[in-house]
Amino acid sequence: MKEQSFLEIQNITKYFGSLKVLSDVSLDIKKSEILSIVGENGAGKSTLMKILSGALSPSSGDIIFDDNKYESFTPKLSKKLGIDIIYQENILVPTMNIIENIFVGREISSLYGLINRKKMLQIAKEGLDFLSLKLDLNKTIENLSIAEQQYVKLLKAVIFKPRILIMDEPTSMFNALDAQKVLSMVSNISKNGISVLYISHFLKEVIQISDRIAILRDGNLISILDNKNHDTSIESITKDMIGRPMSAFYKKEQSNITDDILEVRDFIPYKGFGKINFRLKKGEILGIAGMVGSGRTSLLQSIVGAIPIYQGEIFINNIATKINNPRDSIKHSIAYITEDRQKLGLMLEHSVTSNMVIVGLRDKIKSFFTNIKSHSKYIEHIVEKLKIKTSSLDKEVKFLSGGNQQKCVLGKWLFEDSQIFIFDEPTRGIDINSKHEFYKFINELVCNGKSVIIASSDMAEIISLSDRIIVMKNKSISTLLQRHEFSEEIILKHSLGVI
Repeated sequence: MKEQSFLEIQNITKYFGSLKVLSDVSLDIKKSEILSIVGENGAGKSTLMKILSGALSPSSGDIIFDDNKYESFTPKLSKKLGIDIIYQENILVPTMNIIENIFVGREISSLYGLINRKKMLQIAKEGLDFLSLKLDLNKTIENLSIAEQQYVKLLKAVIFKPRILIMDEPTSMFNALDAQKVLSMVSNISKNGISVLYISHFLKEVIQISDRIAILRDGNLISILDNKNHDTSIESITKDMIGRPMSAFYKKEQSNITDDILEVRDFIPYKGFGKINFRLKKGEILGIAGMVGSGRTSLLQSIVGAIPIYQGEIFINNIATKINNPRDSIKHSIAYITEDRQKLGLMLEHSVTSNMVIVGLRDKIKSFFTNIKSHSKYIEHIVEKLKIKTSSLDKEVKFLSGGNQQKCVLGKWLFEDSQIFIFDEPTRGIDINSKHEFYKFINELVCNGKSVIIASSDMAEIISLSDRIIVMKNKSISTLLQRHEFSEEIILKHSLGVI
């Protein structure tokens, strides 16, 4: 007899501004099943889970729970209905012990209104027995290992007996042995009547534990695979995860690639990273691919001095170079175009002109005093070249579109005349036309002798632009691919560690 679904999502669509991140997604969740959600970075997995947990509201569509229809959940309603979520990020209070973290906001009181610590301890111990875990419940979170902190988050969720447990990359922090321990817990949880929505980019794990596998791509539900025999092939999953036409790829012009300009040698941004070694050549676009959490952004930030490095050396034009802070990287002609343009790349309350001259003005103006109104003449040709759409150069950048804001960030470094450009998710959140314009600008950089490193979750983007691609996994380099070796499937398999 087929198990009846008690939660359904029907035609869920979600926009962030004009950007559609989910498109008419419909799913059902059955009692005691493990339904895995897989897809590339940006496929819409986390957005969908946040809608179910009440952290986000859909733009349209319905959620049906126990035959009751809802347009959206709130976090309070979601928990009341029995839906709990374990986020990949740490949500624990470091200075509190395990018991306090588990019951924070849900403390159990005695008849006299006092906190019943004995009852809380009893419930927590029952949870430990249920998960077959051994933890010192009086130990503070800051004194636990990363793995133990993950166990606490799992314990915190299951002791309140949810009907649906959402798990976002639950094994990403674990070694192979601890990961298997978590998978055993997940299986035991489902056998005890709790449904599990499991998000992971470790496909071997997904196949091992899932009853069904739902595949998202670019905000669309592509397929739902039956995995009751746990024999679904990785190839069938990756095929549905990728599946985009070649017309989606930008056609790159060939640049003149010459000598090394940057070398990163035995580089470790922080403890837990593997040793990173690579070279960047003049006129080259070096891509960096990898799943969320692979270490791409931390690597780039440490190269430009935004975070202190633990170990390693940087050579520019074969000369050992110390980069202790972003000022040093600017001095050595390195531009960093951050993925968070609004918080880290721009001064939103200031004009287009002010944003674009902020880095390079000191080199252009030799006098102590300068007339702010005269600055526009220095960047007019860059604004025209980048086709930045603004009614005035005095307009505050917060009023520009996402694509034009990103062009202002690039324009800032063009004005500085940097030689090495490092892009982190350069086209995230901008429309397709702005993307292709941006690709042309990046291509022009290397054709004019500049060098580029680009980290991106967009597989078509990284393949289209790069001359070589570094693939990262678990904060180490998994492989270095030459252009003739590029394919979405190969990159994805190296990112997932299934090759």
